[in-house]
Amino acid sequence: MYSGSGDRDGREDEGGHDEPRAAAACEPAGYTAAAPSGAYVDARALIGCRHRLHLNSAHPEVLTGVTEDVGVMQRREAATAHRERVRDLLIAAEPGRWTVITPDRPAGARAADTMQACAEGAERIWGALLPQEPETGRRGGVEILLRDDDRGGYIPIIVVNHKVTDPRQPDPAEHHPLTSSLLDWKPRPDRTVRVRTQPRDQQRLVHLYRMLQRHGLASPALVGGAIGFHADRVLIHELGPLLDDYDRRYADRIAVVRGELPTVPSKVPECRQCPWWTRSEGPDTPSCERWLVDHHDVSLVAAGSRAEVLRRHDVETIEDLANWTGDAPDDWQYEPFEEAVVTARAWMSGAPLVRRVERLWVRRADVEVDVDLESYQEYGAYLWGTLLDGVYRPFVSWDPLPTTDEARSFAEFWTWLMDIRAEAVAAGKTFAAYCYSRTAEDKWLYESARRFAGLPGIPTEAQVREFVDGAQWVDMFEAVSTQFICPNGKGLKKIAPVAGFGWRDPEAGGEASMSWYRQAVGYDGPPDLSQRTRLLEYNEDDVRATKALRDWMYPTESGGRSAEAEVPAMADFR
Repeated sequence: MYSGSGDRDGREDEGGHDEPRAAAACEPAGYTAAAPSGAYVDARALIGCRHRLHLNSAHPEVLTGVTEDVGVMQRREAATAHRERVRDLLIAAEPGRWTVITPDRPAGARAADTMQACAEGAERIWGALLPQEPETGRRGGVEILLRDDDRGGYIPIIVVNHKVTDPRQPDPAEHHPLTSSLLDWKPRPDRTVRVRTQPRDQQRLVHLYRMLQRHGLASPALVGGAIGFHADRVLIHELGPLLDDYDRRYADRIAVVRGELPTVPSKVPECRQCPWWTRSEGPDTPSCERWLVDHHDVSLVAAGSRAEVLRRHDVETIEDLANWTGDAPDDWQYEPFEEAVVTARAWMSGAPLVRRVERLWVRRADVEVDVDLESYQEYGAYLWGTLLDGVYRPFVSWDPLPTTDEARSFAEFWTWLMDIRAEAVAAGKTFAAYCYSRTAEDKWLYESARRFAGLPGIPTEAQVREFVDGAQWVDMFEAVSTQFICPNGKGLKKIAPVAGFGWRDPEAGGEASMSWYRQAVGYDGPPDLSQRTRLLEYNEDDVRATKALRDWMYPTESGGRSAEAEVPAMADFR
């Protein structure tokens, strides 16, 4: 039975929960009438777990009083602050062009104000809230409605607190995205950026288009816009190719909310932060985690879309997958299917890891530095932690981000690291620096070089590229991924304990560190120095865990623990 694939949690608020209101009589193409039921769906429900959607709508009382995940709450607060900054920037630049929907009025009144502003031909509307649709179940709001002077109607533009584009060199390409400046709507191909695919943004824009269309207010241009984290341009999405997928997806989700389609648990990425993972809708029903374990559900070893592919081939349980014989399914597009089967067999035997290779290998050097950074959302990287010869050294700024003091701590880190490398080379020694999952480190190395270019000690992007693209920058996550099958996940806190390493703080984790950081720098009150200590210990444990994992995978001294001796090979499960 289909349950649904996941999206990372903490999706931004996409409009108010307006009160029921009569909808207009016109019904656009793509509209399918449904019996009124009092159930509503906004665009957030279109991406994510269907079973969670069912539980939220059918048993909201279970979550009454449940503390929201700290990371989710902080991302929502950051998104709100970002929208307010963009609003103030746009309205201050051209106050006469804007109609602002008062945000503190009741939802029904805000929807009425929005419809009146549209009827009067307002040029630009901020904080628009569209009337709820009892017949279709749609509801939603949008930061900006832009009047289409050429074709009529309105174009929805959303403001989001994540990146919607990345910089690129203006080299030849088959496709250049359309962008516009913030102040003047003039879409044109942009050779300086490439699109960051964000399905949630696209689904939200189509959702808003359908709502505008219902009232005869949708621009025939069939486009929408997104202003991202940097608020430097509007990325334009073509909505026509997305309509069919949206209509199918929406019909499914509203049916789930109305109890017309059954759902069952299935492990997806958002389970990590979902309150239903350890809670049930009633005393006689298990939590999602318990249900999955009790049923040996295949998603425990093949999460997300992998499980959906397997279910199409009647593989419902881990045993079904473990007992698979014959060729791989024709529609399997992931890792080699044999590894999926071995993962199922390893899970059944309780093995936390399986070796893909006979001999494990990790690049080693005479001088080895472990590196781990801590960042706060998209504001910056406040801590670069290092480990050299058993000595932990942090490079940190405790000024609340964003701050130019971040440039000082980053420059000190970079200068120190490059000095250690140069000293090793001068002494005729080999050098290597290690991290775990280089995506974050690479991102903030480049971002810091761009943002603080020209300041003392800041490297150029070319210098960063020379380092991260070289053999001396070693990603232990890559070493683990290529040489191990990991039935329980590949995160450092899943793998390092197998090597015998443990964190001092039982709550250590990326999400928890966000809350610690807020307290450490005094975002919400006086700075809490104990939280600074907590963050430094957490960061130190991360770099020590990376070293412990490396020493376990490829020991340089005899007599210690060895992954080759402890971890079974694939052949043991064939």
